[in-house]
Amino acid sequence: MASDAELVGRLIGGRDGPLASRLALHRFGGLAALAAASPHELDTLPGVGPRGRDRLVAAFELGRRAVAFWPDRSWRVGAPGDLAERLLPEMGHLDREELRVCLLTTKNAVISVITVYVGNVAGSSVRVGEVFRDAVRRQAPSIVVVHNHPSGDPTPSAEDLRLTRELAQAGRLLDVDLLDHLVIGHGRWVSLRALGALL
Repeated sequence: MASDAELVGRLIGGRDGPLASRLALHRFGGLAALAAASPHELDTLPGVGPRGRDRLVAAFELGRRAVAFWPDRSWRVGAPGDLAERLLPEMGHLDREELRVCLLTTKNAVISVITVYVGNVAGSSVRVGEVFRDAVRRQAPSIVVVHNHPSGDPTPSAEDLRLTRELAQAGRLLDVDLLDHLVIGHGRWVSLRALGALL
């Protein structure tokens, strides 16, 4: 099996590909950090060039999309980590906050994952009705709410805790169970249910 450096070198291409890949991985501190680099940051790497940069950007984006994809009606959420690990590669490196709602069946099979907010996901800006809209419309009995912290630190804020309590209360009124609220950072995630915020 080819090493990370060999695969990156093939993407960069050219005579300088192998050396450029080792320099890139060393400068960014590994494959995950290189995958999160912006096109501008990749332009600063010696030996990569515009063509190698475009190949790297495309390959990493395809990888994120492949990891985030799952077939309809064939994937179940047995624990918070099942969902967090699916979304971590994509959401862990977003430069803006996103709030997504995962709709589940009675057997916790994934119906859909819907992006509800992009940008500032402060508790004051999130409308409870928007979070539950698709669950009510599609008669999903339960949901998991997921949002990311672009800072990389998934430690819940006071606003995150307040929003979680409001969503749990609304879910009880709407007869839609809020199973969890996950906060995703860089390579890490936190379950607010595990912290007792859904009581």
